[in-house]
Amino acid sequence: MRQRILYSRRRFVELASIGTGSVCLLPACSGTTSEWRFFTDDEAKLIDAVAEQIIPSDDWPGGKESGVTNFIDKQLSGPHKRFRSMYRKGIAAIQETSGKLYQKKFEELTRDEQTSFLETMEAGKMEGPGWSDGADMKFFELVRDHSMQAFYGSPIHGGNRNKISYKMMKLDYPLITGQNRYKT
Repeated sequence: MRQRILYSRRRFVELASIGTGSVCLLPACSGTTSEWRFFTDDEAKLIDAVAEQIIPSDDWPGGKESGVTNFIDKQLSGPHKRFRSMYRKGIAAIQETSGKLYQKKFEELTRDEQTSFLETMEAGKMEGPGWSDGADMKFFELVRDHSMQAFYGSPIHGGNRNKISYKMMKLDYPLITGQNRYKT
């Protein structure tokens, strides 16, 4: 009798493991190909466009190429979970306002139109239901701050792809967390 109970427990653990593994594989089998943890593909395109305005490409890659959106996406699935609703509301408000003003998505606007739009947000002068109580200015500041953290921070957090900002500033990658070792 005792052996049967052990067998049943083992069998239960075995079946539970198989079931858990199957559930973990479901997203991979569902046909969805999104690389994002928090953002939808459309939201990621918008954040790419905003990041490229905040950190424009010149001789060096800008916000999009340096992985700003990847950083923000990873952080919203981890330590910055508290900003999720702010991102959802801010992204929706940008798309709604852009649609009303230009009849286009934000990422489809010309560079000058995007710049003007973001300058209005930064100044807190955006109009519309999604922008009450200074939400435009607060959301712009949040995305700007996260973009800077992504661009200048450690690549282990999802941004600063290929250590681009370190190369741009002619800094060695700090090999020991929290310490920069300079050759003398």
